[in-house]
Amino acid sequence: MTPAKPPRGLGRGLDALLGEAGLKPAGSPVAAPYSGEADSALGVQPPARRLQTLPIEFLKANPAQPRKHFGKAEIEDLAESIKARGLLQPILVRPIAHEHYEIVAGERRWRAAQLAMVPDLPVIIRQLSDEAAAEIALIENVQRVDLNPIEEAAAYQRLVEVHGRTQEEVAGAVGKSRSHVANLIRLMSLPEKARAAVEDGRITAGHARALLAAKDPLAALDAVLRRGLNVRDTERLVKEEADAPQGPAAREPAKASVPGRKDADTRALEADLASALGLEIVIDHKPKGSGTLTISYRSLDQLDDVCKRLMGQGV
Repeated sequence: MTPAKPPRGLGRGLDALLGEAGLKPAGSPVAAPYSGEADSALGVQPPARRLQTLPIEFLKANPAQPRKHFGKAEIEDLAESIKARGLLQPILVRPIAHEHYEIVAGERRWRAAQLAMVPDLPVIIRQLSDEAAAEIALIENVQRVDLNPIEEAAAYQRLVEVHGRTQEEVAGAVGKSRSHVANLIRLMSLPEKARAAVEDGRITAGHARALLAAKDPLAALDAVLRRGLNVRDTERLVKEEADAPQGPAAREPAKASVPGRKDADTRALEADLASALGLEIVIDHKPKGSGTLTISYRSLDQLDDVCKRLMGQGV
């Protein structure tokens, strides 16, 4: 029987990316360890690298940089730190045409150094394939930079779809749970308008996850923004939409829900329970004696209170 082929992965941290696979030292190594962001993903001891200083104008931004938004205040704060203490960590680059170098890891520091008018920067030069450089940039950003949820989701999706990694491999490399990776990747299926609302902070990732279940995510998004709904209210909105009758039944209100159709005893019982609990109560009788009792709450405190009453003191 042919032995099973071991799964491809990031099993040795990013050693598979920064070690033998498509990486060759550019020049003689020096005895200076690099505490780079991506190398130490899983505690891997990186090999020696070529450390030197380059004029800042020789460095170019990576067009495939996962991070699309750099906060002005963040860059300004880092620039002040660089002015005071210098750049403490070298930038990882790879050579490109005409004596220029593309930044693989450290674009935020490079931007801040430009603002601080630093003429030369410490760099580590590595020969990297396009695939290895892209993976390092993606993982370095996810590990060390405050990406917004959509940027993070796009990074995970690219690792899976473009670079052939499994969600388990991605999760292990960036130190996240597989469910975290999977849930964020799902956000990429939202319409562009909804993703943009997450990117600019108008809604949270929690809102976005709720919108995934909506029949019309854009209509639900408009309602969330117009009414200023929180995550729980958004979940309730989507659930109510899902539970609403469709087709001809949608044009015919259920008999139990029409005002005046309930008998006096049922209405009185609803009022008594609502008074006792301080919450909205709806009793819906169904044929053969069955039915539903619905208790609506507006906050977690109200939910906690009613749970204590029902489980401890009774009603």
